[in-house]
Amino acid sequence: MKIIIKDNQAGFVTKNGLFVKMITAGIYHFSKTLGYQVQIEEMSGEVNYLDVPYQILAQDENFCKATIHMEIPDGYAGFLYVNDNLHSLANRREYTFWNVYEKYSIKLISMKQPEISPEVSKQMLAVVPVRMYKTAAIGDGEVGLLYYNNIMQRQLSKGIYSFWNYNTEVAVKIFDKKQQKLDIVGQEILTKDKIGIRMNLVCMYRIGDVEKFVEKITNLKEQLYSCVQLVLREQTGNYKLDEILELKEQISKEVHKSLKQKEKEYCVEILDVGIKDIILPGEIRDIMNTVLVAEKTAQANVISRREEVASTRSLLNTAKLMEDNKTLYKLKELEYLERICDKVGEISVSGNGSLIEQLGKLMETA
Repeated sequence: MKIIIKDNQAGFVTKNGLFVKMITAGIYHFSKTLGYQVQIEEMSGEVNYLDVPYQILAQDENFCKATIHMEIPDGYAGFLYVNDNLHSLANRREYTFWNVYEKYSIKLISMKQPEISPEVSKQMLAVVPVRMYKTAAIGDGEVGLLYYNNIMQRQLSKGIYSFWNYNTEVAVKIFDKKQQKLDIVGQEILTKDKIGIRMNLVCMYRIGDVEKFVEKITNLKEQLYSCVQLVLREQTGNYKLDEILELKEQISKEVHKSLKQKEKEYCVEILDVGIKDIILPGEIRDIMNTVLVAEKTAQANVISRREEVASTRSLLNTAKLMEDNKTLYKLKELEYLERICDKVGEISVSGNGSLIEQLGKLMETA
């Protein structure tokens, strides 16, 4: 039996089913009658001849020179490189590659520590199946709490974090620390003078100590809503209706001050509180409208009388001036005659006296 092995090939020689040796490029003769067989394989990529265990093949010097064998221990991820370029994730325990025309290597990364180390690049992580790791993204104004097996480890600031799903249960709880708004709508209040009103209030807040917050608080908005309700009732209940309408800003400041004292209890920071609207009952609103109309009418009357007094005083001053100055009197007389002439279409004049004198007599008799 004549066997020809090309330059890029290798032959595995067996006799009666037992591995004898590996042969490289050349021409060989073997006798089939003596039980020899030769299996030819190209020396590229992974070694496919696995009918014989690697430990037996490794006893052949030619095989050891032409191949590289790599094992991936438990708790490690192997990244396969071909000619120093990342190829894929090595997801089996053992690999044997031809190392003649191509260079193969495996980079081992430990998965025993849950957090994926910085040496694992984004390109490397892209070849890892998603079931093997998880990622947490912390955005602007957010804080994350990292847990291993339900035990809190540390806070995470803004960034992207990746963790192995190997032997540790990893969880990340993300909290928004940006300013948030809580609306208290239609809150019913009984004033000091026993008048029922409704108020709309807005409260601006943000989460404070997240570690204490996660230990103490469940459903923050619901609890904070109830707290703001109670404080609002307590503060506004000390005022009469007229005082509430007049001191709206002051009451808002008092509510804010009271809520600031409860910040540690709710693990928040109260930034601002303001009363938006005060809604009166229908009958009270009608009474207030009537009072407002009466006040505005009284103000209008006062202004009207003031204007009348000013006008009369002006006439009196003018009269005194004309009494003391005959020329001014004549000028004023001519001014009024001019106004009369503008209104009259036709004037008949007799021969007695001058035109101005006759017009003056007409004005006196009018």
